Amino acid sequence: MARAMDDLLAALRAIAEPTRLRILALAARGPFCVSEFTEILGQSQPRLSRHLRLLHEAGLLERLREGANAWYGMPPEGSAGAMLARAVLAHLPEGDAGLAGDARQAARVLAERAREATESFRRAGAEWDEMRALGLPAEAVEAALAGLLPRGGLGRLLDIGTGTGRLLELLAPRIAAGLGVDASRAMLALARARLARAGLSHCTVRLADMYRLPLADASFDAVVMQMVLHHAETPAAALAEVARVLRPGGLLIVVDLAPHANADCLQRLAHRWPGFADGEMRRLLTGAGLTAGGAVAVPGPLTVRIWQAERAAAEAPLAAVR
Repeated sequence: MARAMDDLLAALRAIAEPTRLRILALAARGPFCVSEFTEILGQSQPRLSRHLRLLHEAGLLERLREGANAWYGMPPEGSAGAMLARAVLAHLPEGDAGLAGDARQAARVLAERAREATESFRRAGAEWDEMRALGLPAEAVEAALAGLLPRGGLGRLLDIGTGTGRLLELLAPRIAAGLGVDASRAMLALARARLARAGLSHCTVRLADMYRLPLADASFDAVVMQMVLHHAETPAAALAEVARVLRPGGLLIVVDLAPHANADCLQRLAHRWPGFADGEMRRLLTGAGLTAGGAVAVPGPLTVRIWQAERAAAEAPLAAVR
């Protein structure tokens, strides 16, 4: 009895620290390696390694060795550690901004892990994109997307989730300047090589979080999000950030999947959402302060939908009273 009491007190002491609570909340989503915890939480590896060791020693995390990596996740269901961890997590405040931010970063890391682990990515390198990985008609989607854009020059274009930069290369002749942002350094390296090879000096890429774009308000004439929102922990927050950087009268194009029941997308490719219905997308766009336009469907193994939206043009100032 005394040993059981000592173990319980040790576990409670291990939990009673803000970073370790955040780690437990993340582990409830699935196992992460040390470098992924470091990326999500923005803390040093030695500091996080110590927190992980304390939680593991207290029986609150399971540690699994896989090659050079150690993965930390929840203990087996039914164990004392798992029951205590889940009981504590059930009392975390809903809507906590810090925990919500961790969840968004975790969803991004999971999506990048799934993307870079696919056989098609390893084989295709700079030619990889998620549509081709899913066997979707990429050429037909690209043609439909291009057909929805204005015939004249597009001005400054922002490509969120640019991946290997394929879309920037496709639209380069029609834009004054292009910026692609992505959260994956591996993808950005491929995108830079693609743009340099094509001599597209007016197109650049940079590392950025779509929830906190390091960009000025109203700085782009057009924004494209292709196969991005189904990975977003909070699509509404991502679209609100788009609306911020889009100039009044500017155009947003969202390319994503229609609702589907393909479990492989949710598991192997870490999709957070199984596609979007038109009504759901309209609500998201309207909630971000955008005016939703029409939508186009591109059939395939999974139907792809392309939605248009605009940021309302600034009202003209009232004429001065004479």
